[in-house]
Amino acid sequence: MSENSHQHVRVDVIPTLRYRDAPAAITWLCRAFGFEQRMVVRGDDDTIIHAQLVFGRGMIMLASARNTKFDTLQKPPRDVGGVGTQSAYVIVEDVDRHYERAVAAGAEIVVEPTTEDHGRGYSCRDPEGHLWNFGNYSPWITA
Repeated sequence: MSENSHQHVRVDVIPTLRYRDAPAAITWLCRAFGFEQRMVVRGDDDTIIHAQLVFGRGMIMLASARNTKFDTLQKPPRDVGGVGTQSAYVIVEDVDRHYERAVAAGAEIVVEPTTEDHGRGYSCRDPEGHLWNFGNYSPWITA
């Protein structure tokens, strides 16, 4: 593979999350952050086997926390002391309007909207403790 051949390869990164109450999480993520349901595969006992939520050209996938082999590898933050080891960064056009929407839905704000050299953004937790970052900085757009 040549040094520049990566420019012709499409690579997508899609964060995955586990939720104790995935149906409620889907409803909340759509209301609070503006995600839209693309696909939801329901299982027994009101569980979610697989869900795809989109935001602009981005996507997250989520499922109910269950007793599968994969669930031994990934858990909701509240199940492991409330601290996650990674978080999503979502590019939004109007940070303050998005912040107000998240606050109205009950997001736990952990970093208030702040303007820095690279742009404006804030951080919050969803009801199950996942950390989310929203900002208007896009590494794809150069000034």
